[in-house]
Amino acid sequence: MKSCTTARACVAVFVSAAFLWALALSASPQFHQRVHKDANRVEHSCAVTMIASGSYNHATHAALVSAPIPAHQFSKIPALIPCWVQSPFLGACIFEHAPPARVEARS
Repeated sequence: MKSCTTARACVAVFVSAAFLWALALSASPQFHQRVHKDANRVEHSCAVTMIASGSYNHATHAALVSAPIPAHQFSKIPALIPCWVQSPFLGACIFEHAPPARVEARS
């Protein structure tokens, strides 16, 4: 009985380590390419590409995104000019208070 639980524990540790290794490789494409030389090809399929794509049936590579180039038209911010705008709800202040309650004296 003890050998059965030891074997289960060993399998659980091995599977957990393999999954964490695949997660680490999916987070770093350069590191994945060091492990698999064909990692940048479209037909490459392994556990890392399935984890990175989030799909078991069709593993695709994540799109490469480059840093955006700043536009010149947004490089200077014009000076802000203060402008007072009247609140459209100022006319509703008559609804702030309810009419007085009618109290009837009971005798």
